[in-house]
Amino acid sequence: MRTKTILWPTDFSETASHALRYAIEMANLYQVGIKILHVVDQPFGDENYMILAITPDELAKSMEKAAAERMHELLSQLDTELKVETVIRRGDAIDEILAEANSGDVGMVVIASHGRSGLDHFLHDNVAEAIANKASCPVLVVK
Repeated sequence: MRTKTILWPTDFSETASHALRYAIEMANLYQVGIKILHVVDQPFGDENYMILAITPDELAKSMEKAAAERMHELLSQLDTELKVETVIRRGDAIDEILAEANSGDVGMVVIASHGRSGLDHFLHDNVAEAIANKASCPVLVVK
């Protein structure tokens, strides 16, 4: 863990930004780099129904472009000497984060918890909980 990259998955929320401070602190402590990962949902639709003005692939590419712009903006605000790598993937957030976390290049995941409770907790996948349970490396969940 002490020689491998810190993975910080982000959805660009305020809670995720709060977790970034912890990721930077851990990376500084171990003198390792940070890998920033954003996952774009794979849109789905049926072009035969003529409901979509654009295809799901075009929509996904547009979402990836917007994510890249936000990633660039985020990087311009970081005041760190650490090596920072950015990755944008398309697919299910849990699957893609776990694939990156379990790739062997990641020593720790620092992820934000969105703190859902009650019915909302049962209706939506808790990404942080799934990562904490299934990642092969240590996971720091930040509230």
